[in-house]
Amino acid sequence: MTLFHFTGIKGSGMSSLAQILHDSSHTVQGSDVEKYFFPEAPLHERKITILPFDENNIKPGMTVIAGNAYSDSHPEIVKAKEMGVDVIRYHEFLGQYMKKFVSIAITGSHGKTSTTGLLAHVLSGNSPTSYLIGDGTGRGIENSEYFVFEACEYKRHFLAYEPDYAIMTNIDFDHPDYFKDLDDVMDAFGEMAFKVKKAIIACGDDIHLQQIQAHVPVVYYGFDEGNDFSAKNIKKSEKGTTFDVYVRNEFYDTFTICLPGDHAILNALGVIALCHYEGIAAAGIKERLATFNGVKRRFTVTESHGRVIVDDYAHHPTEIKATLQSARQKYPNKEIIAIFQPHTFTRTAALLQQFADSLQTADHVYLCDIFGSAREQSGNLSINDLIDKIPGAKHLLLENIDVLDVHGNAVFLFMGAGDIQKYMHVFSDHTKKEETA
Repeated sequence: MTLFHFTGIKGSGMSSLAQILHDSSHTVQGSDVEKYFFPEAPLHERKITILPFDENNIKPGMTVIAGNAYSDSHPEIVKAKEMGVDVIRYHEFLGQYMKKFVSIAITGSHGKTSTTGLLAHVLSGNSPTSYLIGDGTGRGIENSEYFVFEACEYKRHFLAYEPDYAIMTNIDFDHPDYFKDLDDVMDAFGEMAFKVKKAIIACGDDIHLQQIQAHVPVVYYGFDEGNDFSAKNIKKSEKGTTFDVYVRNEFYDTFTICLPGDHAILNALGVIALCHYEGIAAAGIKERLATFNGVKRRFTVTESHGRVIVDDYAHHPTEIKATLQSARQKYPNKEIIAIFQPHTFTRTAALLQQFADSLQTADHVYLCDIFGSAREQSGNLSINDLIDKIPGAKHLLLENIDVLDVHGNAVFLFMGAGDIQKYMHVFSDHTKKEETA
C-alpha cells in the first residue's frame, strides 16, 4: 500500500484530497507550517498525522503530493527528487484520480465552493458520491458513481482535468498576480471548455460565458427566459427562497433553498440542470436542496448575545456584493456592519475602486490591514488607500475590537480570505466577556 505524503496538507484542496484518500483506505500523512488553518480540522478528526515541514519527512517508497502554494525549491520536494521518490503536483494527481468516476468539475471566478458543496449534497442523496470541496471538506465513498470537485482557474491548474461535466458559474477578473486581464481569464476558461467530455452547464446570465465554445453541448441556466433552465416566480424570505424552474420555457417544478441571495438561486439552478441532464428525478433534487445549509466560511452564521456574527470568505468585490445582498434578505430589520480584510496586495491594487463601491452598500465599514500570502508579503499600498475611498470607513485593529460595541445587536459580516477569523474570534470572545461582566 502506497504511503501518500502531502507537502502543504493544510491547504483547502490538499486537505480535502487527503481526506478522500484516507477514506478510500490509503495511508496518508502530511506536513505544513505549525500555524492553525481551518481546513486542518477534518484531518485531526480522522487522526491523519500532520508534521512540521522537514526534509527528513521524506522516506523511500512514498508518493509525495505537492501543494501548489510551494515551489520545486521547497526542501521536502528537493529531497524527494534527490531520493528518486515520486512527486506529483496536487492538480496533476487529481486529474488522474477522477478518471475512475463520472466526474463533475465546478469552476468559475466565484461560487465554486458553494456550488460544489450543494451538488455533492444533492447527488449523495441519490447515488454514492465522492467529493472535494474547496472549504477543506473531502469524502471518499466506496463504490462511488460520481466524483464532484472544485476546479480552480488559478495558474490554469484546471487544465490538468478532463471531466465528464463542468458547471461554470461565471467569469470575472481575479488573481491579478497571474492573469494579465479579463481576456486572459476568458482564454483560460475557453481552453478548459474543450477538455469537457459530456456537457457544460453554464450561467447564461454571464455575458462572458455566453461566448464559451466547446465540443459538447452547452446548457445555460439563469434568470433570463432565454436560458435552457430559468428561475421564475421567485419568493424571498428571511428563511430562504422558493422559485419555479422552467426548462426551455416549460414548467418543470418548484424548488426551495434555505440560503439567501440571488447567487444562491443561480448555484441551485446549475445543480438542478446537471441533475436533470443525468436523469435524476425532481423529487430527489427537491428533497436534498431543501436540506442544504451551506459550506464552511460561506455566510456561516453564529448568534452571540443578540448579535449576529457572519463568517464569509468573500474576497472579491463581486462576492462582497453577494454577501451583503444575502445579509439584507436574511436580516431586513438589522444594521449591517461590514468588517473586511483585503487578501493580497495585487488584488487590492487592481480592484481598489471596485472594492470601495461594493462595500458602500453596508451601513458601516471597518477595514483590517491587507493580508499578504505565501506568494507576496508586501506591496506598494496600505489599507489607508481603500479607507480613503469609502466615506466613514474606519481602520480596525485587533486590540481595539471594542469599537464595534457601538452598533449593538447588529449583523457583523467578517469577510476575507486571510486571517479575518482572528478578528471575528476576538470580537466573539469580547462579546461573551461583556455579557458576563
